[in-house]
Amino acid sequence: MIVEIQCLPTPPGTDDEPYAHVERAIAEIQDSGLRYEVGALGTTVEGDPDVVWPLLRRVHETCVRSAALSVVTIIKVAQGSGAAHDPHIDDLVSTFR
Repeated sequence: MIVEIQCLPTPPGTDDEPYAHVERAIAEIQDSGLRYEVGALGTTVEGDPDVVWPLLRRVHETCVRSAALSVVTIIKVAQGSGAAHDPHIDDLVSTFR
């Protein structure tokens, strides 16, 4: 499965670190060991659903715990009917690279 997650904490960071809360969320994804790509408006993650779903919750809760006043998280999910039919990041973007 692949997912795209966009965390919108308010505020996104602190005076000294303007995107601190977002960067902590991305660090949670990096620590997962899953394949991911950071984009300008969200991060795409690829992996097994049993690993990805709990990760999405941890990413959202990381923003909450990072002292943001509030967080809205937007998630897009693409999943096939089995691993053989799951989409992959490379399949969707290789034409444009």
